[in-house]
Amino acid sequence: MDNEQVAYDYDDFIQKTGDYDFEDDEPLATDLIDHEGYDEQQLLQQQQLFQRQLQLQQQQAAAQLPDAVRNFILYFHHCLKENNVYDLHGCYENSFNRLTEKFYKNTPWPDPHGVVAPLVNNDQPFVTLYTELYYRHLYAKLQPNLEDRFASYDNYCIWFNYIFDSSSPAEMELPTNWAWDIIDEFIYQFNSFSLYRSRTVRKSHNEEEIQQLREHPQTWSTYTVLNVLYSFIQKSRMNEQLEAIKEGRDPDEVAGEDGSRSLYKTFGYFSIIGLLRVHTLLGDFTLALKTMEGIDLSKKSKYARVAGAQFTTYYYVGFCYMMMRRYSDAIKAFSHILLYISRTKGFHNRSAQYDSVTKRSEQMYALLAICVALCPTRLDDSIHTTLREKNGEQLARMQRGGEESLPVFEELFSFSCPKFMSHGPPDYDNPANNVDPLQHHLKVFMMDVKKTMLVPTLRSYLKLYSTMNIEKLATFLEMDPEELRSALVVFKQKSRQVRWTEGSLLDGEVVNVSDLDISLEGDLINISEAKIGRKFGDWFLRNTAKYYAVQDTILNKNPDKQEEKEHKEKRRERREKNAEKKGSK
Repeated sequence: MDNEQVAYDYDDFIQKTGDYDFEDDEPLATDLIDHEGYDEQQLLQQQQLFQRQLQLQQQQAAAQLPDAVRNFILYFHHCLKENNVYDLHGCYENSFNRLTEKFYKNTPWPDPHGVVAPLVNNDQPFVTLYTELYYRHLYAKLQPNLEDRFASYDNYCIWFNYIFDSSSPAEMELPTNWAWDIIDEFIYQFNSFSLYRSRTVRKSHNEEEIQQLREHPQTWSTYTVLNVLYSFIQKSRMNEQLEAIKEGRDPDEVAGEDGSRSLYKTFGYFSIIGLLRVHTLLGDFTLALKTMEGIDLSKKSKYARVAGAQFTTYYYVGFCYMMMRRYSDAIKAFSHILLYISRTKGFHNRSAQYDSVTKRSEQMYALLAICVALCPTRLDDSIHTTLREKNGEQLARMQRGGEESLPVFEELFSFSCPKFMSHGPPDYDNPANNVDPLQHHLKVFMMDVKKTMLVPTLRSYLKLYSTMNIEKLATFLEMDPEELRSALVVFKQKSRQVRWTEGSLLDGEVVNVSDLDISLEGDLINISEAKIGRKFGDWFLRNTAKYYAVQDTILNKNPDKQEEKEHKEKRRERREKNAEKKGSK
């Protein structure tokens, strides 16, 4: 893509001025205008009267704001103008959520243009960012209508055009987590609009909404969203910077004027993760992983502290690997991030994103169960224990194989997969011709699962022998020897996968990922089993932790002993200090 400014269509932009009641005995000036018979002077007077009435209504609406909300908006605006990132982070992460719970838990925040804009002297960048928060709250807590979806899209257009304006690069700075949330919410609303449009065409009989959707094919279009993300990457020269970091060079040497600014650098990095997500939602899993070529997941990035970006990256990377039949790499990705979540559980319990983190972790445990069922692998002990608690019964049914396991695979896949969407608008004239993307990908995935239904049974027999005649095994399984030969070929093929070692996420080496390997010599099956040694270090650490937990429990039940222990500890410390003083003398 070139470096031109992203172009959008503003013809249908709807700028709301607030939903406020007007007195019946004070009609708006525009209601009194009869354009026939009025000269320009009279029309100008009427317009001025209308403006004064509008300003008065806005002032009255602003006066009705709670003092805490008004002070927050003014201070929020001040922090943004002063580029005070530290206080801006506090406003965004703490104050906004606290005021939402207190005043706007089930209602929208004050109207951006009718109430907030006059308070901040119509400062366009701040009003645009506040509007983004306004619609994000609307999506999260309420139910946006079609007009809200259009208006939110237009607001993003205004914000991105402000960022991409080559004549005057944006000087502002935003907290890193807010920059990620803007990219994340932008893609979420794009996905939500696509699903809403498909659902409306398929089920709704609201012809007015369908007509509006027909008339605005470019609103939330796939091209527009991809254009924004690629433009951020190109403007910040993020791929070049990441390549320079890999080579041990200073990234500022290749960043350019815009790429050296914190705002563009942050948006450029997160846009790469956004592309991973968008291409996965569109079903192009290879391209999704290809966009991540510059990011080395084996090394910690300076953006790793943004938990939401970390969860999104590993979830979509793991899912892409799963859909590409690279189950070993998918297990590695899911295990890594789930272990991170379990270790930082105390922090996430206090986070505003606790619900989303919990849901995402449950989805990844479900995907992990699918991958382990299709590619048996030894997991970290803590991950394995949690997996058994959450999906133990379902995992056991999938590992047994057979036709009864298929509904379990379908259930877990439907629960844990992304909300797939179509590349373009649906067929408005023939709604029945529209294909549900979720059902399409589920069908493709289940085709591969059905080929492995006999694998668990084969494993149970093959583990008992080192050599075996194919006819003997066919007798045990009550099937034709030639059909069994085909099943053994499938078993051999499924046990060999591409596994990542280094380089791009698409790179890797073909290895045997199963603990069983077979070879056919005529009608004779040769079986070799690789014994995986137990990780005694993990076992020791886990049981040590259990010992300390039991010890703490016993001490808590005997507070007198705990106090006695503390007194002994203090006396010991005093004796050591006295001994040190005597030694120094």
